Amino acid sequence: MELTFLNPVYWPEVRRGSERVIRELADGLLAAGHRPRLITSTGGRPSTVVEDGLLVQRVWRPDAVEHRLRRRLYEEHLAHVPFTYAALRRGARPDAIDACYATDAAAALRYGRRTGVPVVFSYMGLPHRVSLANRRRRKELVVAACEGAAAVVALSELAAEHFRTWLGVDPHVIAPPVDVATFTPAEDPAAARSERPTILCAADHTQPRKRVDLLVQALPLVRREHPGARLILSRGAAPSPWTDVDGVEEVDLDDRGALVAANRSAWVHALPSVGEAFGLVLAEAQACGTPVLGAQAEVVGEADGTGVLLGPALASADELADALLRALDLGQDAGVAARCAARAQRFSRAAVTATRIDLYRAVGAGS
Repeated sequence: MELTFLNPVYWPEVRRGSERVIRELADGLLAAGHRPRLITSTGGRPSTVVEDGLLVQRVWRPDAVEHRLRRRLYEEHLAHVPFTYAALRRGARPDAIDACYATDAAAALRYGRRTGVPVVFSYMGLPHRVSLANRRRRKELVVAACEGAAAVVALSELAAEHFRTWLGVDPHVIAPPVDVATFTPAEDPAAARSERPTILCAADHTQPRKRVDLLVQALPLVRREHPGARLILSRGAAPSPWTDVDGVEEVDLDDRGALVAANRSAWVHALPSVGEAFGLVLAEAQACGTPVLGAQAEVVGEADGTGVLLGPALASADELADALLRALDLGQDAGVAARCAARAQRFSRAAVTATRIDLYRAVGAGS
């Protein structure tokens, strides 16, 4: 099948949720003999290149227009949409289009109406009341994408419930894929684990909803029981405001090998965020044999001893510290690495890609 993904931005400009999901899906599709393409945007010079087998076409994004849209609280990823549509018109006709953002879905649906190509709308977040209302035209665009697409995909049952509640849509639930061939436990998990109690958080500290600040506040409370405990944060484009806090360290985790090593070394990977559709970094940590702490029930396996589940009402550093102490205890369990790695298999790239391929075929791709 010829499959085209649409996403506003891509590597190296942004390396977060949808960008990582697309790369993993592309690798899975390539391995299965299919031909994926990505149309994205850039504020620089447009280009078409093949990156590790994936054809990436970057159309022009007029950043001055996008800045004005953002300043006036409009949905910001509208500026490149006409150029995305033009790229679809100029390129080879795909068997299906998978749009990962509502603005790109507008271009995909226009193309689909003209050509009959089916469109899948893969929403990468939680479509709740606040997120739909905090940008002008966002809800309108999301509703139009849901109504026009041949299928809507949510990343988790939590996200699907938001679709049902706020939009009256019952989506397909397909988790993001994890490269379980790369994210694996160390041959000797106990030897790879740091001697110091180590909490890892690979979240973007510039996003308040990730609540990295709450982790920093909880660290001194954890250190009352584990004086040598440390919190390792991802070093982003800008340094965090906690570089001088005792026990807080920053590591460049953009490189996949560095992230694997950091996960294997950690006693627990923590993601105390709210409004998280899935929590891919937690699934990757589990694949490395590391127990996790977070509010994403489908990833965090409290019942099977692979993580500590945070309740939706968690709001204080004291509560988070108690949960972290329980998670650190799990990190010392000799059998936790095998349990975590086994749980992560449900999100393997091969399994998730196969589910995606079934969906594309169900909506008419490749027929």
